[in-house]
Amino acid sequence: MKKIKIIKLKSFTKKSGTLIPINFNNKFPINVKRLFYIFGKKNKYRGDHAHKKCKQLFIPISGNISLIVKSKNVEKSIVLNSKKNRGILVSNLVWCRLKFLTNNSIVLIMCDRKYEFKDYIEKYSEFKKIIKIK
Repeated sequence: MKKIKIIKLKSFTKKSGTLIPINFNNKFPINVKRLFYIFGKKNKYRGDHAHKKCKQLFIPISGNISLIVKSKNVEKSIVLNSKKNRGILVSNLVWCRLKFLTNNSIVLIMCDRKYEFKDYIEKYSEFKKIIKIK
């Protein structure tokens, strides 16, 4: 799926723990305008929408989370694990749903746009019309 990209995060590990720095330089995949994080309970869902313009980078902070994405006729599930040091960049016009696989999971989401209510596509039927799925 071309609208999804795995972003490898650098990490520095010592006996005392791991540091994962995030630098917002010209190599960062999006120009971050907003960020938020979501706590989830096991087997519960969040998201279930798409964005008309906004791109999002999902970075797991704790636990395991399944990121379910749909674009045109392709559906893919990617497990986000905080120990893998990676994020998933999701382009606009991709339907996203998060399923929390473990209790107390946390995912950080970075966006390239400020919050805009009109950018959200909350009904899957509307999403299908916009991207012309039959």
